[in-house]
Amino acid sequence: MDLINANLANIWLLIIGFFLLYYTLTDGADLGIGILTLFMRDQEEKNAMMQSIHTIWHGNQTWLVILGGMLFGAFPLFYSIVLSALYIPFILMLFGFIFRGVAFEFHAHARGWGKMFWLLSFGLGSFIATLGQGFALGGLMGGIAVQADSFAGKPTDWMNWYSAVAALGVVCGYLMLGSGYLIARTTGRLQQWSYSAARLAGGLTIIVSAAVYVGTSIRHAEMAAKWTAWPPSPVYFFAILTIIACVRYFRSLHQQKRLAPLIWNWLIIILSFTGLSIGLYPEMIPSMDSAPLTVQDVAASETTLRFMLVVMAVLLPIILIYTSYNYWIFRNKKEGEGYAGG
Repeated sequence: MDLINANLANIWLLIIGFFLLYYTLTDGADLGIGILTLFMRDQEEKNAMMQSIHTIWHGNQTWLVILGGMLFGAFPLFYSIVLSALYIPFILMLFGFIFRGVAFEFHAHARGWGKMFWLLSFGLGSFIATLGQGFALGGLMGGIAVQADSFAGKPTDWMNWYSAVAALGVVCGYLMLGSGYLIARTTGRLQQWSYSAARLAGGLTIIVSAAVYVGTSIRHAEMAAKWTAWPPSPVYFFAILTIIACVRYFRSLHQQKRLAPLIWNWLIIILSFTGLSIGLYPEMIPSMDSAPLTVQDVAASETTLRFMLVVMAVLLPIILIYTSYNYWIFRNKKEGEGYAGG
């Protein structure tokens, strides 16, 4: 028990990291499919792409709300500083979600040009929401000006080359996830089109991710030191595993596997995220102008963290069981063209 009390902040960091990864893998695929519709000309195939996530997109997006609530309770200082610094990217993300959600609701009742309009709204909303998330990630990783435990910069500090590269990386990564999901859930022409999209998105993601790693190492000396440390740090281990997963990903695409590309894609994201997190730990709010704030600096009181942990121990299994059941119900796929519902 003493060991748990001494590491409550780190335990909550792991829990939030899990939720962040889960959201990325699920709603990231949904957003990626939305962006992919912008590159698809056939209206019937667009409809099939949209319908492929019709039963799950509500639940996947809810994880972001849960994540925000946990951050507010476990790391209130982090929540207040980051929300102040990245207000514009978060608003951009919310507007994207609004366009995307409205498109889902109205598309089913529209006719003719109306369906085309709402399909476009679905695609653009997904793209805008993804850009918001990407710029928020880049703004955080690039460093936030903090003085006296408050945001001390300008609302546009996040607008720089590093954030732009990070946003591009998120877009490419979501395209990769979306095409992998379509491979697993569709057949015929749409599935073959998704194989081609997955290859292109995978190549672009690797290039942009490498640029993000280099840029992060340049901006954060401690992470660069971990990359060059000897004996090798755990960052090396995750980097090697990520490279192996990338090779297996492209091999599964070449072999026309149905589920393997999506699974290897998940592993690539998990391994990359873990390696990058280890490289930055214990920093939670990097800063370019002052000392960074660590996990312990931004954590809530021990009493709050302990109470939240008890509540989470009860709720998390319920949430995971319900989510797993939902995916199980809609798991089946019929043979034929386009989407086959569960």
